Amino acid sequence: MEQKHYLITGGSGFLGINLIRYLLKKGHKVRSLDIIDFDYSEKDKIDEVKGDIRNKEIVEKSMKDIDIVVHAAAALPLYAKEEIFSTDVGGTKNIMEAAHKHNVERAIHISSTAVYGIPDHHPLKENDKLDGVGAYGKAKIMAEEVCLEYKKKGMCIPIIRPKSFIGPERLGVFALFYDWAKDGRGFPMIGSGENRYQLLDVEDLCNSIYICATKDKKSVNDIFNIGAKEFTTMKEDYQTVLDKAGFDKKIKGFPAWPMIWILRILEFFRLSPLYKWVYETASKDSFVSTEKAEKILGWKPKYSNKDALLRNYDWYLTHCNNFKYGCV
Repeated sequence: MEQKHYLITGGSGFLGINLIRYLLKKGHKVRSLDIIDFDYSEKDKIDEVKGDIRNKEIVEKSMKDIDIVVHAAAALPLYAKEEIFSTDVGGTKNIMEAAHKHNVERAIHISSTAVYGIPDHHPLKENDKLDGVGAYGKAKIMAEEVCLEYKKKGMCIPIIRPKSFIGPERLGVFALFYDWAKDGRGFPMIGSGENRYQLLDVEDLCNSIYICATKDKKSVNDIFNIGAKEFTTMKEDYQTVLDKAGFDKKIKGFPAWPMIWILRILEFFRLSPLYKWVYETASKDSFVSTEKAEKILGWKPKYSNKDALLRNYDWYLTHCNNFKYGCV
């Protein structure tokens, strides 16, 4: 495979570092653009540009000599509304504008299944109605619209909509869950846990991105849902981790609405561990069809929900002493 020069926006983030490692193993050159320092052992193997995607000058600098852009940078749902729109929409426009100016071969945009909002049917397909929940969901829809505008100018811009993805370097609420499992505690769940909630291993996401970067342009210049192929109920999938921990603990379901109201109040004060579109759908089915990606891209996920959760748990046990708070 011919060596390419990749620009990863959000390179210091969870997806960013996993994708950078994936690309380095493939023998490619990588540049990271992120507002946060790139503080990983691969630092000497990449070219780092520190800066904000809302800064056109920084974006212009980072785009020099780039073949392929993977645009993964975004302001997350717990950020202020103004920051979400200026980053996720304005920043995306800056990236696509600079990529167009520099005749970049492809610009792969990482969107989200948050664009579907809280749906009334499953599985969700790429041509389903878009109805984002909150500023993040709405901004992700608008960012996709920016990409479609630049597609009309002749650019190849694959758009990937991944389900909630987990894997090495992933903390957040999963760290709390894994810590409880390690210490022999059960895990509370919003609702009965009998609903099906599709996850995604970050390695499978990286693979889908790489296919979009290497397969013929005509095939990949489209929109693709990406998620685990095999998943059961939330209760069964998450129970796998508690079983591996070996304390004979069980998932404990709680009535959904009281927990949702508590999380709404916590979110109002910016204290919630979960995003609105996550906790509002946590007690309901939430899964997408990956048929299009499988058929057109030839993409096949390696990990089921259970596999992804267990792989992430193993990584957590190995690395938790390196976290700022250690193994609690």
